[in-house]
Amino acid sequence: MSIYIFYLSLSIYLLSTVFYLLYLILYKKIIEQIGYYTLLSGFIAHLFSTLLRYMEAGYTPITNFHEALSFFALCIVCVFIYIKKKYRIDTIGSIILPSISLLLIWASFYPSDIKPLPPVLKSYWLPIHTIFSFLGNAIFFTGFFISIVYLITERSIKKKKLSALSRRFPSLETLDAINYRCIAYGFPFLTIGIISGSIWAGFAWGSYWSWDPKETWSLITWIVYAILIHNRLAIGWRGKKTAYMMIIGFFSILFTFFGVNLLLGGLHAYL
Repeated sequence: MSIYIFYLSLSIYLLSTVFYLLYLILYKKIIEQIGYYTLLSGFIAHLFSTLLRYMEAGYTPITNFHEALSFFALCIVCVFIYIKKKYRIDTIGSIILPSISLLLIWASFYPSDIKPLPPVLKSYWLPIHTIFSFLGNAIFFTGFFISIVYLITERSIKKKKLSALSRRFPSLETLDAINYRCIAYGFPFLTIGIISGSIWAGFAWGSYWSWDPKETWSLITWIVYAILIHNRLAIGWRGKKTAYMMIIGFFSILFTFFGVNLLLGGLHAYL
């Protein structure tokens, strides 16, 4: 049953994507409002499908690529809704919504069958570790796109070639403030995700840290963001430097999330 609601939420997100793209082109507030309320409807359906799958499976549904991509998209929607309410950045939806739709389309290509968990995953650490990690990644995912918009806008301003579409995105000050908020929230979530994963590894494998490929790349990602937040607070990094580091950090997240599982394997290869 949950898979049908999953596809329903995907359809609603696709519809919301269309409205947000139309809003970027036509710049009519009513179109954005329709897109936003469509997004909220998709989020409710998506959340319900995730909760229903939890009840069907009996465990937190973040244990294979279908579930992981779906939950990652759900977290991104949560982050976008918060940032939209906080900063009134309506046009950013035209970038975030296509990404959410693509993630769910990608998830639909993976098997969605509910299977018994491997013994190592039968732990109360599963929801703690995965939820914190995914929320942190979703926050940095949003920061990645904010950074892309920042760099494009900053370059356009410097060359004095600011297009009509570029003018519809937030100011550089607002984009930089959002990036800082992403760092301030994403880093603690990422840190808790790594610590809880280390504790879980101690119970499951008898070692809190074994330099497994995913553990190693998680640490590399953490170091990238630790350098960023240190330099932001200690020496006042702003603007382009923050944006570039956010992009580097997100590529590290991508490799940790996808590359390690697909290319390197290791103790986390069950995903």
